[in-house]
Amino acid sequence: MTKRTIGVLVMSYGTPESMDGIEAYYTHIRRGHPPTEEQLEELSSRYEAIVGGVFPLRENTNKQVEALQSTLDAITENRDLRYVCYQGLKHASPFIEDGIQAMAKDGIKEAIGLVLAPHYSIMSVGGYLKRAEEEAAKHQIAFTGIKSYHLHPALIEALTLRVQEQLDAFVQEGAAREDIRVLFSAHSLPTRILEMNDPYPEQLLETSRAIAKDLELSDSQWQFTWQSAGQTGTPWLGPDILDTLETLKDEGVRYALSVPIGFVSDHLEVLYDLDIEATGKAEELGLSYKRTRSLNQDPLYMMALADSVIDVVKD
Repeated sequence: MTKRTIGVLVMSYGTPESMDGIEAYYTHIRRGHPPTEEQLEELSSRYEAIVGGVFPLRENTNKQVEALQSTLDAITENRDLRYVCYQGLKHASPFIEDGIQAMAKDGIKEAIGLVLAPHYSIMSVGGYLKRAEEEAAKHQIAFTGIKSYHLHPALIEALTLRVQEQLDAFVQEGAAREDIRVLFSAHSLPTRILEMNDPYPEQLLETSRAIAKDLELSDSQWQFTWQSAGQTGTPWLGPDILDTLETLKDEGVRYALSVPIGFVSDHLEVLYDLDIEATGKAEELGLSYKRTRSLNQDPLYMMALADSVIDVVKD
């Protein structure tokens, strides 16, 4: 019997594959408008600071797609259907449309879209799914998009374990657990999403509350903050984590734990914005600062993704 085959388009923001690709990548982000020399130099310097000429960032996404494929294969080994993962990136090749076209070439007629970001916003995940759905329609592929999985038990467990790990590290260094401030964070978006009743801010708080509950953190032990806001003329959601660290200093807080729940792998917003900028700010303020490990190919995270995919399909 031929197994029913379902394509899984795994989508993410994308990153250049080398320093040479940064200008084309930045130009795509700017909708075809090349960056100024100053803008290009600033972005290039950030990549140089985190990769030092070696570029492992793209591998993170590739490995996540491979790990999800392995997880789905193990789950469906004795079933009459199989899932085949394809990759589609927002700002780099293979683009979202490329992933759908590869499915069509392979004869896929059913597809599920999944973004490597647990929380839904029409400005982020919504845009990925829209592009994939439009391309799928051109190829007569039945497409279903997964909007969010921000409260999946396996995701919460994976994140909770990482927070506990760093809380323990602080305590081993002499900190009292109740004196550590846990800072959950995610990529900021323009404030106009608030007028749209976009679910993004509330979903992030729901994830934060679930982790705090599992760790029995009091309301005074954790808070939500934003990071990585774009440099545009419009206001973005805040406060930014750099401002939050200054506030903690004023409050007499000595220990800060960064938990970037909006990001699922090591890339620029984690390795530069947190590990370099926020770490530098904390040192400047005299705060002891740590960050939780990224999910990357964590088996619990892969299970959260696989479950989300399988839940779409009814045998």
